[in-house]
Amino acid sequence: MFDRGSKAAPADNKAETQVIAVVGPMAAGKNYICAKLQSEGWAAVDADILVHSAIEIAKDRILDTFIPYAEQQNLKLTRTDGTIDRRALGKLLFAIPELLKIQESIVYPIITKQIEDFISEHKKTIINATVLYKTPELLARCEKILFVTAPFFTRLRRARNRDHLSYKQILRRFHAQRNLLREYKKTGLQIEIIKN
Repeated sequence: MFDRGSKAAPADNKAETQVIAVVGPMAAGKNYICAKLQSEGWAAVDADILVHSAIEIAKDRILDTFIPYAEQQNLKLTRTDGTIDRRALGKLLFAIPELLKIQESIVYPIITKQIEDFISEHKKTIINATVLYKTPELLARCEKILFVTAPFFTRLRRARNRDHLSYKQILRRFHAQRNLLREYKKTGLQIEIIKN
């Protein structure tokens, strides 16, 4: 269901548990930084992967909520096997920003529970997420934030090669994430900026 990363010893209690957030915009290199930390004994949980499972868990509610909007955009939200077409859903959510907030209210409680369970199983946990500030209860568990960034054109190339999205879709997502660092600064947590 989610990437448990390198094996780390189970956490005995919350006082001994260390949690850090690895955050930053799309294609900045968060996974690379997490892999480096995993080689040092940290266990990593990837919120983006959890979003995929949470979408399937909440599939009926998501379809009931978003199919009318998808039909207006000529999008089909399900594949032939009945699973949600995440690309089509993403296209819809980034085309109509108000819908993104609705989707977050559906999936974030599921993701929060999964990450809390993951943290309880490890002494040293990395939460790899772009918009962790939207789940303050998880961010409050973190002792610091590693904010990963990279030059715009490097990120654009990485996103295009990795996700095979159109430039328009990528730029729409970049635009939606343009104020990430400012949002994390509002938390008051220690932020270490990593240029990747």
